Amino acid sequence: MTLKPCLKRKPRGMWAAVLLAVLIAAPALAADVYKIGGLFSVTGPASFLGDPEKRSLEMAVAGINAAGGIDGKMLEAVVYDTEADPQKAVSGINKLINKDRVVAIIGPSTTPDSLAVKNFAERARIPLVSCAAGIAITEPVTPWTFKTAQNDALAVAAVYAHIQKKGLKKIALITVADAFGESGKQQLEKQAAGYGLEIVAVESFGGKDTDMTAQLTKIRGAGPQAIVCWGTNPGPAVVAKNIRQLQIDVPLYQSHGVASPKFIELAGEAAEGIYLPTGKILVSDLLPADDPQKAVLQDYVAKYTTAQKMPVSGFGGYAWDAMHLVARAMRGAGGDPAKIRDNLEKIDNFPAVSGVFRFSEKDHSGLSPEAFVMVRIEGGAWKLER
Repeated sequence: MTLKPCLKRKPRGMWAAVLLAVLIAAPALAADVYKIGGLFSVTGPASFLGDPEKRSLEMAVAGINAAGGIDGKMLEAVVYDTEADPQKAVSGINKLINKDRVVAIIGPSTTPDSLAVKNFAERARIPLVSCAAGIAITEPVTPWTFKTAQNDALAVAAVYAHIQKKGLKKIALITVADAFGESGKQQLEKQAAGYGLEIVAVESFGGKDTDMTAQLTKIRGAGPQAIVCWGTNPGPAVVAKNIRQLQIDVPLYQSHGVASPKFIELAGEAAEGIYLPTGKILVSDLLPADDPQKAVLQDYVAKYTTAQKMPVSGFGGYAWDAMHLVARAMRGAGGDPAKIRDNLEKIDNFPAVSGVFRFSEKDHSGLSPEAFVMVRIEGGAWKLER
């Protein structure tokens, strides 16, 4: 008769003990893994950026874990697809901060997405290392936001130096109507006079536009000696095709936003002869042996092509660099985002895929003009301009 009350009481006690054990163990279990957030345009119009970035982040995490992790603890990448949609980027960063409890965030892939989320990272006091190029991401400097993609200010300088070297004076601009295009346009207009260049026409196009003949007809009428297009795929490929269709026989310069095999694929024969600035990854085999990036570039190219069975692009390198920069900053930080941020700001002379990084309190992009080279597309391949 006394067994029934005992049986009823015993399970309650057991469940209470189990619950207490779980609650006590939860922090310890969480501390065994450091979660790294990723926000990339894996699908959608900017997938040529986000897909290699996601692959590169996961490769970097796997490599770091295989080498013992960070201070003996493993990394876990938690990635959300922004689809190049700022609203989805905001949704993703909120999940990373509030649900996943990441210690750092890598991405987004694009300038509009990065500008949409950076204030969330700043308020949450989580380091954000963007993979986008817009100078407005890190200028003016804010405490928690860094970037690995080369600044559009440096890209414009590379383009203009090449135009100046060719002795050209009159140029026309055609830029995409988004944050990346606007940032590039500002730099193109700001720097022109310093290179003795006159801008004779300025046009724009929408990110989803499929024909730019109206804008290019106006540009042709202005009589430029060169055209500079600033955007990301697919728009710049359309511009290249339309220029060929209209038989506009002047040099066409593109931005570093199309520095990948995808642009050549999209533009086809119209890509022939186009000039653009790029990180050194596209011409890593042509670099001199004493280039400080060469060994890092060759290592990344070999690992990516072997693991992914596809050509490498500089865009994936932005995420690869970001993860290795964050990994260095995480050592000895105990998973504390504030210490990771402080350590990122102290990184100096760090050879990487995208350049040699030198962060400081006043510089969260960390790259110099040497991060860029100029290339020309010939026979569907990249040729290094000397």
